[in-house]
Amino acid sequence: MLRERFTQAMKDAMKAKDTQTLSAVRMIMAELKKRDIDARPKGQMDGIPEAEIGSMLQTMVKQRRESVTLYRQGGREELAAQEEAEIAVIMSFLPKQLTEDETKAAVAQAVADTGAASVKDMGKVMAVLKDKYTGQMDFSTVGPLVKAALNG
Repeated sequence: MLRERFTQAMKDAMKAKDTQTLSAVRMIMAELKKRDIDARPKGQMDGIPEAEIGSMLQTMVKQRRESVTLYRQGGREELAAQEEAEIAVIMSFLPKQLTEDETKAAVAQAVADTGAASVKDMGKVMAVLKDKYTGQMDFSTVGPLVKAALNG
């Protein structure tokens, strides 16, 4: 379970005096705590489910990638490097990411499974992909692939 992996990673980073990893794991745990608190009014007293944690990590990676781009444009290489280090720590908790070819194959399979025929069916295809591959693919890049598969 990811929650235990976060705690263990924090302990390991403290023992190794790895301040960069420790900082990144604490940041992850703070975001998780915030989301757990936000989920309480919705009846999720035990916190958000594992799949949502994976989605949270994906969002954190996406935010940091955007920051890296902005820092590089602004000539702030040291801040870009710090963000990239955080990305590496966050990615270590995510399942293995699908390659481009594996992603294309998953999209083709989802289109076939749903019987999608046009862009109007894109939501169905995306829902199947999110159910099967949350945490394993970047959905910001999957959208255009699904659109291309449905148009072509």
